[in-house]
Amino acid sequence: MKDIKDIKIVGMDENRPPQIRKEPYIDLFFKLSHKVPSDWCEEFNKLTAKLNPPVKIDNSISIYIETYVRDMAHIPELLELIKKKIVDCSTQYIERQRQKALADTENNASIHGQGGKQGQLNVIIESLNFNN
Repeated sequence: MKDIKDIKIVGMDENRPPQIRKEPYIDLFFKLSHKVPSDWCEEFNKLTAKLNPPVKIDNSISIYIETYVRDMAHIPELLELIKKKIVDCSTQYIERQRQKALADTENNASIHGQGGKQGQLNVIIESLNFNN
């Protein structure tokens, strides 16, 4: 998988281009540079949950950001806002992955190291008396 830091909007979904219709809004499907992990999608959806109009990414597809506008003049402004949310999400995602890796490393060290639970187990095993 490509790097999370490289995620960006590269265009529109070719199969669902923006169109003027009788409805009072224009659907927008922004295409990302590559698919993203489902937990990244969940984080992005949390970050954008309170935006109006709604902005979301379907984590089963994980490459299109979906939204709409009522006025086509708002598209550039909305795009800039979404780009900022992508950067924020990627930054938080990278930090969360770093924290998880750090916690996993510390957990493994405490299990396998002499000072942790493994150390306690080693002391108990060494003190067992097998005579008698």
